[in-house]
Amino acid sequence: MEPGNYTHITEFILLGLSEEAELQPLLFGLFLSMYLVTFTGNLLIILAITTDSHLHTPMYFFLSNLSFADICFTSTTIPKMLMNIQLQNRFITYEDCIAQIFFFMLFVALDNFLLAVMAYDRFVAICHPLHYMVIMNPRFCGLLLLASWVLTLLVSLLHALMVLRLSFCTELEISHFFCDLNQVIQLACSDTFLNILVIYLATGLLGVVPLIGIFFSYIKIVSSILRISSGEGKYKAFSTCGSHLSVVSLFYGTCVGVYLSPAATETSRASAIASVMYTVATPMLNPFIYSLRNKDIKQALRKLFS
Repeated sequence: MEPGNYTHITEFILLGLSEEAELQPLLFGLFLSMYLVTFTGNLLIILAITTDSHLHTPMYFFLSNLSFADICFTSTTIPKMLMNIQLQNRFITYEDCIAQIFFFMLFVALDNFLLAVMAYDRFVAICHPLHYMVIMNPRFCGLLLLASWVLTLLVSLLHALMVLRLSFCTELEISHFFCDLNQVIQLACSDTFLNILVIYLATGLLGVVPLIGIFFSYIKIVSSILRISSGEGKYKAFSTCGSHLSVVSLFYGTCVGVYLSPAATETSRASAIASVMYTVATPMLNPFIYSLRNKDIKQALRKLFS
């Protein structure tokens, strides 16, 4: 690339989900509704857990933190998208783009770790019920949460710093509704080998390792449940982790669908549309899954509203 093709970057262009003007009001109304449902639903879960003393247990402690992460996760991308549609402005400053990459990676990775920690919590509750309160004591739960935050903060900061070292050309269009890390790297004119290497290492650490932990926990859980003689006992044991298993399936299922489906890999725009599933739809559905399948949450919500 010739030196004259480099430029001092001040902003990127977010092409969004569609460039058709007639679809913009529809997209604005749809995503505003989804964001409000996500924010309200997860906030109610947090309020219900914090105000009901019966829910001050490790399982609900991690659930409240998952709801907080989901609120922050969607707040990283959707408000900027809505503002761009409303103002008919597709630009995002270089600084805001880097910040968006940092916070997006932070909260999506935090979701991964919290789901893994919640799987471990269910493993201890079902496989070691007599030692549950000893193992999952408040200090240990706090350490698990702190470790999740510190690790995700460090990796997200590393991603942001790695992007800062890149030089960009005059082609600054991102075929997405937020600053997707992969697409931003593809716009760089300088060498991106280290950035791609960090992405692979981070995917293994923040994605594959928690997923292996979830698989291991549920293998042990299923093995323990199968040893229960009564059908009622099996149902009662499995029902305690049914909501978590549903959320795990939804989160990882949509992520795999985005990055491995043929439609998503054909074009960047198709990938942007597919990513709506795990960036918006999954955080929106999580409160419904936990509230509809959990009697304790239902009762706490009734108390909250009464």
